[in-house]
Amino acid sequence: MNAYDSEIALMAAPERPAVSFVVPCHNEELVVEATTQALLDLIEQQRDIGRCGVGSLVLLVDDGSSDRTWTLIEQLSQQHPGQVAGLRLSRNVGHQHALLAGLTTAPGDVLISIDADLQDDLSVIPQMLDYYQQGNDIVYGVRALRATDTRLKRMTAAGFYRLMRRLGVDVIDNHADYRLMSRRAIEILRQYDEVNLFLRGIVRLIGLRSAQVHYDRRERTAGATKYPLSRMTALAIDGITSFSAVPLRVISVLGLLTSLLALAISVWVLVVALTNPSAVPGWASTVLPITFIGGVQILSIGVLGEYIGKIYMETKRRPRFIVDRIVGLPADDPDGEPRRR
Repeated sequence: MNAYDSEIALMAAPERPAVSFVVPCHNEELVVEATTQALLDLIEQQRDIGRCGVGSLVLLVDDGSSDRTWTLIEQLSQQHPGQVAGLRLSRNVGHQHALLAGLTTAPGDVLISIDADLQDDLSVIPQMLDYYQQGNDIVYGVRALRATDTRLKRMTAAGFYRLMRRLGVDVIDNHADYRLMSRRAIEILRQYDEVNLFLRGIVRLIGLRSAQVHYDRRERTAGATKYPLSRMTALAIDGITSFSAVPLRVISVLGLLTSLLALAISVWVLVVALTNPSAVPGWASTVLPITFIGGVQILSIGVLGEYIGKIYMETKRRPRFIVDRIVGLPADDPDGEPRRR
């Protein structure tokens, strides 16, 4: 999109939207101040040229941090009243739930979710806002280059997206949680009240008009990643089991193939027993079927257990997060009681 198209889109917009940045934070004391300042500078720049209006702010979501993250958020809220707000969850509930807490709490016409580490390039946000002005309710930030990630992380990420597509899940390659959503899209997102969250898949189910912007992933400014291999694996399992029943069908097919293979082995053992007198009786018919079928059974039970666990968590209907404190925004409850969602 060229400069002329951007100018026409801005002139056609009925009013300047209030833009809220939602930033999940877990033990981010080393970067939260720099991130907030960078976003405030961006808001000021975009306000000056008419891409965002009054009421734009930064909402920092403290996901049960054990360091000084919340203290710094309170200080930032006091230093920038009306521009910085804080949301403190009662405990660590994970990135996806913390992000949902921020999205369902933040005010504004447009909400942009971004990680606190500033690895997502802020320079594409003007393009996101231009796409919004053109009528797109969702704009996805897609990583064009991932040179800052390790080779293992790039390989596992590529394999994950390929696997998700083959399982029938609608996902966008190299898109995490860097996206713009309109107020309309957020209100639709509220209707998805499942406990097992995989927002990258849920947002795609909304189905409104969308666009994509591409950017190069940057080095983390400070601190350590909050998504090691173990958490990435857990997120991948959540995504697969929350959006696809294909693994259950694979078990059925595997069971059929195992039965056919066991039948073939039985025939072979019978032929050997009848035609080869020197064969050790019983070894093949005992060891091979038990080993193979035992492995298949354990794998099948594990997959079934994942799905049963998801059902178990959904049926209890426990709150997905509890808001402990809010600064810089009016609370829903005038008595100051924690909010459960």
